[in-house]
Amino acid sequence: MNLKDIVSTGKKATRDGFGDGLHEVSMTNDNVVALCADLIGSLKMNKFIDAHPKRFFQVGIAEANMMGLAAGLATAGKIPYTGTFANFSTARVYDQVRQSIAYSDKNVKICASHAGLTLGEDGATHQTLEDIGMMKMLPGMTVINPCDYNQTKQATIAIADHHGPVYLRFGRPSWPMFTENMPFEIGKALMLSEGTDVTIVATGHLVWKAVEAAKQLAEEGISCELINIHTIKPLDEEAILKSVAKTGCIVTAEEHNVYGGLGESVAGLLARKQPTPIEMVAVNDTFGESGKVPDLIAKYGLDTVDVYNATKRVLKRK
Repeated sequence: MNLKDIVSTGKKATRDGFGDGLHEVSMTNDNVVALCADLIGSLKMNKFIDAHPKRFFQVGIAEANMMGLAAGLATAGKIPYTGTFANFSTARVYDQVRQSIAYSDKNVKICASHAGLTLGEDGATHQTLEDIGMMKMLPGMTVINPCDYNQTKQATIAIADHHGPVYLRFGRPSWPMFTENMPFEIGKALMLSEGTDVTIVATGHLVWKAVEAAKQLAEEGISCELINIHTIKPLDEEAILKSVAKTGCIVTAEEHNVYGGLGESVAGLLARKQPTPIEMVAVNDTFGESGKVPDLIAKYGLDTVDVYNATKRVLKRK
């Protein structure tokens, strides 16, 4: 695919992709059930509830209980999708997720909305920048962070056929849609454009920022190999190693703390198998704050210009 062919067809929140995907997969898989911790509207679960009221469980503001119920439903052969904010899907219930779900490899799909800084005005207590690190450390946990509405819908459908615990992360704001008709496979990176000078791997909302940066760099004659890492665990090591063998340097971009996220996973891989200059675009070890989404992205170093500048830095280190 050519960079020029990657264009936005409009804007829609990734959480809408979850809601539509949950409804669609429920129509063909009778074992899919859903649980929510008093955030039906925020998680866009109304379509599912309207279609299958007896397969929905409103737990209320009792997230730990929700994880326990989900584990029980999975034991009985159901495929439970839990729904609440990312912060409440991880930090608030980490003990229950570890002990009741991950430890016994329960087939629970932990679906986490309003992740990262782009939760916006609700501020640091609701924004989570640590969740990917927490969840990827749990043995057997698959961690998926799709980039737009279309990919989130695809991921929501795909995880029903994947046995084992899954952490599916998505967000609140309207965001450019650009992956329509692109394939999705758990654990398989998506090549957006081939290049020879630098590899850029991005996840979640930052994929679009990476697209914008790569287009600016292309105007300067810099050839970027752009890869969408929607699955952070298991990481597509083959795709990354093959790319850096060609380009000789890499930039990672994510809406997460610099510690524990995609960047550290990639750095660890390279340190073990193919030492390569790397720059990371991520939040620099701090909590967020209340604010408008564009302002927060700019202040915390997650904008198009930040991917651009990181690329220029890493090119000097080749």
